[in-house]
Amino acid sequence: MFSLLPALFVAALGVANVNAHGYVQEVVIGSQHYTGYLPYQDPYMNPQPQRIIRPIPGNGPVTDLTLIDLQCNGYTDGGVVGSKPAPIFATVPAGSQVHLNWTTWPDSHVGPIITYLARAPSDITKWQPGTEAVWFKIDESGKTADGKWAATDLLYATNSIYTFTIPPKLKPGQYIIRHEIIALHGAFAYPGAQFYPSCIQIEVTGSGNALPTSGLVSFPGAYTPSTPGIVFDVYDNPTAPYPIPGPAVWTGGN
Repeated sequence: MFSLLPALFVAALGVANVNAHGYVQEVVIGSQHYTGYLPYQDPYMNPQPQRIIRPIPGNGPVTDLTLIDLQCNGYTDGGVVGSKPAPIFATVPAGSQVHLNWTTWPDSHVGPIITYLARAPSDITKWQPGTEAVWFKIDESGKTADGKWAATDLLYATNSIYTFTIPPKLKPGQYIIRHEIIALHGAFAYPGAQFYPSCIQIEVTGSGNALPTSGLVSFPGAYTPSTPGIVFDVYDNPTAPYPIPGPAVWTGGN
């Protein structure tokens, strides 16, 4: 049976979450529900629950584009340099939808939602991508023509659940899903944009053989202060289109 720290700590969690930003709290694939890594609970449980999401230090953002924290979260300034592998993974048939349930997101934190994959060359429960260019984008949602933002308007409309599809012709194997919200409320200068990445471990099944041969990026490295969409004043011209950062979405597996 799991055991938590004393009630005093639990009460403190409520205070900590008053000013919460957010993270993925649940993953749903088919009929399977996977609780996400819960940063204000999991580290204090004995035994620690096994998750498919790599650990995150809290609900706060990454703002420095040069840090490894940008990859799968972390808090280098506080001594938590990047993340580490999770102990288990989910099995996902190619072509399946993945539903990610975010914690309540502040309505001021407008911005895009972006999803990448990286294919693991070895055991995903031990693999760290480092600064290798192994990531390819499979999904993105930014700002609609009528001014609705993915991270707020569109996420609220689906009860905080973001859905994307694993490419149906993707080659079987183990992958990390890197899923992020970029909050732009302070992005009128750099540093200002806030990055909230989560990394989810999966094993893709199927008979496809598609993999990208170009467009691979690294984290850190994919974004710089001059990348379109990293510095963007959402207040100065609210009708302006938004350029989603990063490479084009890979469509070779569709």
